[in-house]
Amino acid sequence: MPFLRLRHMAILLTIFGLTGPGFAQSDDASSAPAPKVSIAAAYTKEINEAAVFIGRAEAIDEVDIIARVNGFLEERAVLDGDRVEKDDLLFRIEKDLYEATLQARGADLDRAQANLELARLEYARKEELLKRGSVPESERDLARANELVAEAEVKAAQAAIRSAELDLSYTDIHAPFSGRLSKIAVSEGDIVGPSGPQLVSLVREMPIYVSFALSEKQFVDIAQSSGTTDARAEPENLPAVRVILPNGAELEESGQIVFVENRIDPTTGTITVRAQFENTKRLILDGAFLNIRIEDTEPTTRTLIPQAAVQRDQRGEFVLVVNDKQMVEQRYVTTGDQIETAVVVLDGLQPGESVIVEGLQRVRPGVAVDAQLTGQAGD
Repeated sequence: MPFLRLRHMAILLTIFGLTGPGFAQSDDASSAPAPKVSIAAAYTKEINEAAVFIGRAEAIDEVDIIARVNGFLEERAVLDGDRVEKDDLLFRIEKDLYEATLQARGADLDRAQANLELARLEYARKEELLKRGSVPESERDLARANELVAEAEVKAAQAAIRSAELDLSYTDIHAPFSGRLSKIAVSEGDIVGPSGPQLVSLVREMPIYVSFALSEKQFVDIAQSSGTTDARAEPENLPAVRVILPNGAELEESGQIVFVENRIDPTTGTITVRAQFENTKRLILDGAFLNIRIEDTEPTTRTLIPQAAVQRDQRGEFVLVVNDKQMVEQRYVTTGDQIETAVVVLDGLQPGESVIVEGLQRVRPGVAVDAQLTGQAGD
């Protein structure tokens, strides 16, 4: 019997404990405070929208330098990869043979001039004798022909001298324009010439072209926004062209459109556009692939929100909006360009609406929140 009493008491204590203050506290869980979140208001801003294309850098001038005369390479005046200015000496070919040839041509000219003088004297003498009736007219005509032949020989000798002078000048090879050299392909002592190996290539670095292709729609959109398709229009009437370098940095200087192709390529449906950059820091290299960004000439008013507010699921990008009843709504949006830490919203959100930027992991659609305004993306 004592054992049964103890068992009954334990059951009563258990029931009492379940119905005591501790059990009542579990019922209060539904009245917990609303989670705190930070929100930012969507705002509007005038921005110059941009489109991004893939472009390729093209040197304005590039040339393979070869020797114009045959001979031994006597001197290399530059090193591999040197930057040179226009008319800088690059190579020198042995001159002795060409100097000797020039002297020989000079001697030929002296001989031809002496023959011409003799022919003129002979012609004058025959002319006088003809007047006296001492010689037939045919001898006078022959003397005149000999004088003309002598004049032609003088002209040929003068031309030969000019040719020899040119050959001699070609023994010094100069840079045709300012730029940067490639690896030099010859050594001192090599025999070089017009049919021999290329000496070096030279590429102009400043300025430089960047060419890219636009679809028909993109071309029309840009032409309408700028009001012109003339590459020679005033620069302020053309859209600004920016380069994004391979490391992701944007080139400080902007480019100017200098050429627009006159037809659409029927195989690709695109039109080629070329921009010119001064490339003062030589960061754009010939042949490099780059991202090109073209900005509108007139700003457009757009709605922006912080980038941190945008989430993504299988349906696409969405934001969590806090309405005027402090309730959370899920809203799918269409976004555009990123502007620093903000992103453009093209559809799905109105200016002034509040989106959650902090505390996203603590809430879900349909719950009430304690929202604290932190500002807007542009602050």
